[in-house]
Amino acid sequence: MRQSGVLLHITSLPSVGGIGTLGKAAYEFIDFIKDAGMTVWQMLPIGPTGYAESPYQSSSTFAGNPLVIDLQTLEAEGLLPEGSYKPCPDGEFVDFEAVKRQHRELMKLSFDCSYKKLSKEIKAFEKSHPWARDFALFFAIKTSFNEISWMEWPDQKIRLRDPETVRKYKRKLAKEINYYVYEQYLFFDQWSKLHEYAKSKGVKLMGDMPIYVSEDSADVWLAPEMFELDEECRPVRIAGVPPDYFSETGQRWGNPLYAWDRHEATGYAWWISRLRALGEMFDLLRIDHFIGFANYYAIPSSEPTALHGKYEIGPGKKLFDKIKEQLPDLHIVAEDLGVVNQTVRDLLAYCGYPGMKVLQFAFDGEDSGDLPKNHTKNSFVYTGTHDNNTTLGWWNNAAPEVKARCRKALGMEEDGEDVLPYMLKAAFGSVADTAVVPMQDLLGLGEEYRMNVPGTVGGNWLWRMLPTDYKKLARKVRKLNKEGKRGTLK
Repeated sequence: MRQSGVLLHITSLPSVGGIGTLGKAAYEFIDFIKDAGMTVWQMLPIGPTGYAESPYQSSSTFAGNPLVIDLQTLEAEGLLPEGSYKPCPDGEFVDFEAVKRQHRELMKLSFDCSYKKLSKEIKAFEKSHPWARDFALFFAIKTSFNEISWMEWPDQKIRLRDPETVRKYKRKLAKEINYYVYEQYLFFDQWSKLHEYAKSKGVKLMGDMPIYVSEDSADVWLAPEMFELDEECRPVRIAGVPPDYFSETGQRWGNPLYAWDRHEATGYAWWISRLRALGEMFDLLRIDHFIGFANYYAIPSSEPTALHGKYEIGPGKKLFDKIKEQLPDLHIVAEDLGVVNQTVRDLLAYCGYPGMKVLQFAFDGEDSGDLPKNHTKNSFVYTGTHDNNTTLGWWNNAAPEVKARCRKALGMEEDGEDVLPYMLKAAFGSVADTAVVPMQDLLGLGEEYRMNVPGTVGGNWLWRMLPTDYKKLARKVRKLNKEGKRGTLK
């Protein structure tokens, strides 16, 4: 089926209260997607955000981000005292510090008021989400140490998970552990209701799974043997990419690498558990940096940049054979951007997953695989991704030769500057089965509304959509769908 969708993170929704949430604005956005003839809502990873609020550096691959719990809904359901919620001011960018302060205050109030009356539901949640209490223990300990990385916890015994010390902290922090379980219960309660609503409207939720997990995460603390760590549980080698389109010195991500031999020895049980959990939350799952399963870039942890890493062979077909055997209904999209060699192409062909085409990359050379004429049916085409500039921002910064190639490929006038309609038409008209457009491009927004600049820290992940005339925008997208013979409007 030829389909289309939109890329917008939950936190970018125009919800009341300073940040996008799982409340009313999310339901209205699903209605817009349906009315526009689209069928896919793609978002960024939804775990608790880590360093610099990056959704790609989460403290858990299983948990949800409590900041997107809708406080208005809690008040309406009687889980917050009436009148206790006074929304943070709204604007075009998230004030994460203000939002976090209010969230902590009101979530603790909700916990004090409602934990006991929801005890039966919470026990059922813990039974169906067996990771929740271990995650809550991690976060309770982390909070008790002023939220510093677990790599720096002053109590070495709990850092290395000495069994008796773990029991001691479970007793000492029992209330705090219950609080973090409560947060996760509320997140998944609101998430599951939103997911059911999306299904009822024929809208598929598309998640995003980073290939790596954060060093400062419950995942690494709970299963250190699954990562390249030394006897003190510190990374030996870390993840990143060599110099590329985005950075002359490469990107030093800092995530610990997997001990792939140990994963293979367990039948990839950790991966199956991770993917099963995400497969229950989403209808489609984009795997970020898919090329790392074919070959991955390993940087000694002592290196300050990514210049002196080297490529290693990834788990390849063995991992995906196990995934297909145990999770046959999992719908994966491979983010195959970057250094795509024959090993990567062979693995993608073997798996049969759709890859990605990004139009902003199409005009850097004479015959790029991202050019519309080189697209393939089994793929997802984008104008740009969350790591790209907006299309208008990209165009304003493009070199003259890039603009010339773009004009020629898209049929623009020789000196034309109105690139966005042509890029949207190229995406929706592509032979690719699925076209996905960032919301910024549907709204025609410029560079200042970009979501992320790879390789930089601070100032990212902040953009929020202002209240929008969805009816007018839906008519525009319906026209694009109809012309591209996509979705419900072939």
